[in-house]
Amino acid sequence: MNLNKKIVSILKKKKYKLAVAESCTGGLLSAAITSISGSSKVFTMGLVTYSNKAKTSILKIPKTVIQKHGAVSIQCCLSMVNNLSKISKSKICISITGIAGPKGGTKQKPVGLVFIGIKKGKKAIVSKNQFKNKGRNAIQKATIKKALNLILKQL
Repeated sequence: MNLNKKIVSILKKKKYKLAVAESCTGGLLSAAITSISGSSKVFTMGLVTYSNKAKTSILKIPKTVIQKHGAVSIQCCLSMVNNLSKISKSKICISITGIAGPKGGTKQKPVGLVFIGIKKGKKAIVSKNQFKNKGRNAIQKATIKKALNLILKQL
């Protein structure tokens, strides 16, 4: 059984709801979950907050967080997952923000840097990941795999 199918199955059994807020993956995690028949019973929403404006207007990320730490930061990722939890009222929430490339990286924040936030109930954690720069699609795929594994760990 593949990861997304296993996740949907466990979510159904536990009667948990899942919500997703994505940036650099552009909806790929939501697509992976909703590609499974019956996911409508467990998937409440998938938001693609790609721009800073979307992050501040939809997810209510304080502009000061983005100005001080950047959109690709632990702080922004944590705000994303916490605010998604408030909006969606889902048992499990996940947020993704990062630099998929091929451009946009710096010495401090290179291409392949991705933060994944996950919240179950009241407990939120952020995973910092540095994926190899093997191209945009490879970084996105690696991010989705990591995110699915993080969801599975919470179940």
